[in-house]
Amino acid sequence: MKLSEVAERIGGELKGSGEEEICGVAGIQEATVGEISFLANPRYAPQAAETKASAVIVTEDFDKPCPAALLRVKNPDAAFAKVAALFYTPPPLPELGVHPTAVVAGDVKLGKEVRIGAQCVIEAGVRIDDGTIISPQCYIGYQSRIGKNSRLYPQVSLRESVTIGDRTIIHNGTVLGSDGFGYSVNSKGVRTKIPQIGTVVIGDDVEIGANVTVDRARFGRTVIGNGVKIDNLVQIAHNVEIGDHAVIVAQVGISGSTTIGSRAILAGQAGLAGHLTVGEGAIVGPRSAVIKDVPDGVYVMGTPAMPVAKMKRTHASLMLLPRLKGRFTELEQKVKKLESALAGSGKKSTDNFES
Repeated sequence: MKLSEVAERIGGELKGSGEEEICGVAGIQEATVGEISFLANPRYAPQAAETKASAVIVTEDFDKPCPAALLRVKNPDAAFAKVAALFYTPPPLPELGVHPTAVVAGDVKLGKEVRIGAQCVIEAGVRIDDGTIISPQCYIGYQSRIGKNSRLYPQVSLRESVTIGDRTIIHNGTVLGSDGFGYSVNSKGVRTKIPQIGTVVIGDDVEIGANVTVDRARFGRTVIGNGVKIDNLVQIAHNVEIGDHAVIVAQVGISGSTTIGSRAILAGQAGLAGHLTVGEGAIVGPRSAVIKDVPDGVYVMGTPAMPVAKMKRTHASLMLLPRLKGRFTELEQKVKKLESALAGSGKKSTDNFES
């Protein structure tokens, strides 16, 4: 495909020859002749000056040296995603219909052009709407529902009565609707399981990474809103509610009955206590421990989590401790010398200063 055609497909302004043949995509450092790359972060501008790529997608105001042809766009990330799709050949889909080795209950309702892969188990009362793909070895529990044009990758498990919306993607090994972690405890410390009789509801246009666990509610619903994006290895406990278009990054743990506002971001390995509220548009920094509510739009970080400006001041103070410790030791030695000198002169030393 000629570079001029690529520019036309993504709506970019081409600077340089459009006759170059483009056959693939690659990172700015790895790209070679015939490949196109992109530059979204200014910190990588020095690498653009040394790239071997035939073309680079850049911002509209990019003005750094680059030997390659440039495609100027408003959003290089989004444009590069479109270009990558032009050169990506996806693996074959499961065949239309139900694979002969799948086990499907007699009352299951399947929409048009549904694909059920090998060795899947679909329990009674399930409904799967038009265009949805269930990859091999998935389990769909009793009376669950999956909307239109969704996709479950291999070994996804849905427990009973889970609902998934339209155009939702769930990656390998994820478990939706497992029992919430709920027990009563007696005076001897013996725990008795509390039945978890609620469900899980996943909205439209959600993407859930690999090996994520979303627990069913003790009663009521655990809710993942529309457009939410969840990375790998995330734990979401019973009765959690996550608002539309929130982002949950890898290894986050959210305790029971916590509410996450729309467009909030929880960075990697953040941990949230239960029965809290994280406001709309709030950001929780990586490895933060949230033990109280976070207001709308506030960026918190640290253990315990606090507004990021306060956390930076606190961290800066902690970095001073070694120097302050040395200063304290120095002062302590001076005091001992003064006490020795006073003792040698016969004067009394006192800890109390009196006028």
